[in-house]
Amino acid sequence: MEATLLLVDDEPRVLDVMATFLQGEGFRIVTAQTGREALEVFQKHQPDLVVLDWMLPEMSGLDVCRELRRMGSVGIIMVTARTEEADKIVGLEVGADDYITKPFSLRELAARIRSVLRRTQGGGDEPSVLRRGDLTIDETKFRVWKGDQEIVLTPTEFKILVTLASRPGTVYSRLQLLQSALGETYLNYERTVDTHVSHLRKKIEDDPAEPRYIQTVYGVGYRFGERL
Repeated sequence: MEATLLLVDDEPRVLDVMATFLQGEGFRIVTAQTGREALEVFQKHQPDLVVLDWMLPEMSGLDVCRELRRMGSVGIIMVTARTEEADKIVGLEVGADDYITKPFSLRELAARIRSVLRRTQGGGDEPSVLRRGDLTIDETKFRVWKGDQEIVLTPTEFKILVTLASRPGTVYSRLQLLQSALGETYLNYERTVDTHVSHLRKKIEDDPAEPRYIQTVYGVGYRFGERL
């Protein structure tokens, strides 16, 4: 089944060019030109991934990204002319799964879209379910439950959780977790893992200050608790 993409940019010409190319790549396209319109279109069409420009009228791309994260775990790629490392980190920390700077090739954009979709949708035919303590992690369906309550995670948070939970007790460095979650594109931004882990703990731990699941190994990285 073709994936639906929401393209958000305030320049009609840019939207037209991206939409035409990505339709040719087999995607179904819906578009928006403002932040508020993006949220309305998202709720109406429930796309699989959002390509989101940073600079938008009414609401910034960052604000839209935050709102989308509250709504669910859709894949998000931020598009911007900003090239500073700090800006990229901010984009990732508010919930974006990838970050591409202008100018970029349409083929590169399509490749990044497919990469994020693989992470968010999964590629296996057989179900793979991890049960750790009172957590149930369904890798195929990209869903997590704590007891009977479903927990909504971002794609990056989900990938970090799966990486750690797959091998309880194994210590992963920030670099290893970042590579597992985002690929090699962001290997210079290891500290963003701390933010993702902080968000994860708030969602899955009974007491984030005394975590049972995601434990810090000082000076090294993180591990998933063994005695659960």
